Amino acid sequence: MPLLRDFPFLSGKPLSFLGLALGTSALGFWDPAFASTATSENKPFLPSGSFISPPTQSSSSQEPLTYLADHESYDKTGLLIWTGNVRVWQGDQAMRADEITYDRASGVMQARGHVAMVQADGSTTYADHVELAHGMKDGIGTAIYMRMQQNAKLASTGMRRTNGTVTDFSNAVYTACEICVKHPDSFPFWQFQAYGAAQDREHQNIEFNHAWLKILGVPVFYFPYFAVTDPTVKRHSGFLMLNINPHDRYLGTYFTLPYYWVIDDQQDITFRPLISSKTGPQLSAQYRRRFNFGKLRITAGIADDTRRNSPYYNAFNQLSNGGKEHGAQGYVFANGEFNLDRHWRTGFNFNYASAANYMRDYRLPGYGSDALSSNAYLEGFGIGSHVMLDLEGYQGLNRGIIKNSDLPFALPRFSYDFQGEPDALGGRLTVHSTDFYVYRKTGVNDQRGELALQWDRPFQNSWGQQWLFTARLDSMLYHATRLNQQPIYSSARSHTSGQVQPTVSLKMNWPFLRTFNKGRGSQLFEPIVQVIAAPNTGGAADRDLPNEDSFAYEFSDTTLFALNRYMGTDRLDGGLRGNVGIHQNWTWNGHSVDMLVGESFQEHITRNRPAYSGLDHHVSDPIGRITVTPTQYLDVTARGRYNPWRKKFDYGEALFSVGVPQLRFTGGYVYEPVTPYYYNYTNYRAYGVNTPYSTEISELSGSVSARWRDYHLSAYARRSISRKQFVATGGDIGYSNDCFGIDVIYIRQYTYIGGQRRNSTVLLNFSFKTLGNFGING
Repeated sequence: MPLLRDFPFLSGKPLSFLGLALGTSALGFWDPAFASTATSENKPFLPSGSFISPPTQSSSSQEPLTYLADHESYDKTGLLIWTGNVRVWQGDQAMRADEITYDRASGVMQARGHVAMVQADGSTTYADHVELAHGMKDGIGTAIYMRMQQNAKLASTGMRRTNGTVTDFSNAVYTACEICVKHPDSFPFWQFQAYGAAQDREHQNIEFNHAWLKILGVPVFYFPYFAVTDPTVKRHSGFLMLNINPHDRYLGTYFTLPYYWVIDDQQDITFRPLISSKTGPQLSAQYRRRFNFGKLRITAGIADDTRRNSPYYNAFNQLSNGGKEHGAQGYVFANGEFNLDRHWRTGFNFNYASAANYMRDYRLPGYGSDALSSNAYLEGFGIGSHVMLDLEGYQGLNRGIIKNSDLPFALPRFSYDFQGEPDALGGRLTVHSTDFYVYRKTGVNDQRGELALQWDRPFQNSWGQQWLFTARLDSMLYHATRLNQQPIYSSARSHTSGQVQPTVSLKMNWPFLRTFNKGRGSQLFEPIVQVIAAPNTGGAADRDLPNEDSFAYEFSDTTLFALNRYMGTDRLDGGLRGNVGIHQNWTWNGHSVDMLVGESFQEHITRNRPAYSGLDHHVSDPIGRITVTPTQYLDVTARGRYNPWRKKFDYGEALFSVGVPQLRFTGGYVYEPVTPYYYNYTNYRAYGVNTPYSTEISELSGSVSARWRDYHLSAYARRSISRKQFVATGGDIGYSNDCFGIDVIYIRQYTYIGGQRRNSTVLLNFSFKTLGNFGING
């Protein structure tokens, strides 16, 4: 009969069971049937849940010791002997052994045979023999084996623990790789084999002396000294992995050796010095802090950029004079978010760099973008509502095309959205408002106040028709100055005006459904008809209205039944128009075909829409979309808009994916006769549609990926058919298993960024589980 005892007289000698490692494996001896209360305060001594769950508090030296054993005995010297499946607990610590002896006079405890120990932090240690003394702060053991987080393991022939903080191991072996169950004597993929090792719990690391890194048992690299962070620690101050790059176009040969400093449980800093052969040094740092109510991150750097870059001509044959691009440089990227209460939060994003070429020379994130954006905001959430007040500004990076003086500042912008519950008539009201003051040093300055109300009432009849009635009212009030400058180029200089547009819409979906293939398949045939009526406001630009959000206009399958096909509300679709479409779907045995074709009819033609909009006549260009998934090995999606007057597609794109999980091919194609981004790059009123805007997009892309066992391979390419050149190519070949990974990555950019074309880049990356990642870039 097992014995369960409580020894309060042992409470002065805590069982600090080695504290060697953090693990999650169970000891395999916990039996809930033997749980009982055995503390002086009559509180449950043992946790009621799973024993392997990491405890939240360490054991106290004043807590009693409780044991469970098949047999117990005492000798004349006062030696306690427990034998037969012995289990011992003190607080949140536990030990199991075949036999445990305890000398009350000397305070020495010895455990023999299948010893397993679990600490308060969940650490699991196995041994043949362990002897603990001096309040369990000192100890020795033989045949030590530890299991740690992330499957890390350490084994040694013997260990010695000193003062409860430092544990020395002899003939240590460390790995994070799985051990083959069928062949336990075979070598793991990698391991560190050291003459000696030491676990320092005070400094939170494990140090190896005279260590060899072995791959499949073969020594490949010798380390006189090597240290890793103790796996029992989530965050630990110290140097991170050294990064050496033998060749970089702008930096030459450079290296970085980051240092990570844990300030406390809420904040840390990572310092990253960079030394290069082609330019001056840089010191950057990242500060992070987490609050109970939010988080803060600041990344900043200073450098002496000694590269002198001569002016260049951009893609539009304009000479760049972007200012000082060398000497003392710096950057600050910061963001934070803070909860004020359950309904309100505030935050900011601040991004600034002293020069675009400085970002390029030192590989700062964000280089290659046209601008850096910054904002600060106050945001609120309610039941069915959302409100935001923010400030936003930009710093231009694409010299010669986008100038800082041309970029807008929102000082401020206010937006509000509300969606109500269904009312007595069965409809639902939504409210929207976006109000702003936009400032430009060069260009239009304008203020807008907006209120948009929309009421939707769905219903259906006995024929199965699904109806949606919509009534909407858009109203805007503007005050603008310098309207004759970008991006409006109006004839007026200053103007106060507005627009009010009511719109009503009635849409009908009439789905017909049938089954086939003996009920295993279904077909949906759904005609869709919509009528929209609104005042024929014509071209808002002709009324000298500012435009901050409606440069893009899209007529495709996604906007066929939209009330307004502009991306904003400064420009509105008006007039009497009708939209029709046919939606069909076939689904059977996990396969499907889905398609939509449609067309729009309009009484009035708005001539000032962007070119190739598809709405240049009373009858629009037909549009369509089809998605085909005949098997799990193939799926294709294509959409487009066909111009019957030009007898050409004005817009088209297609995507496909084919193959099995081990080998997969993907591809895509996109075509558009214009580049909408550059629509207002120059004064289109004076010079007509400019050259960048009228440049067509015709681009083909493709990729392939393959995987076999632990090996993987992928490659991709993008080619501009209209420019007859590649845009980008690249690939990756590598190997990865449960504890190691290696990748060789190739990247080639053919486009110009900041007046420079990027060279080919080759990256060699290694990943060792629990040790870290490091690589070489060239």
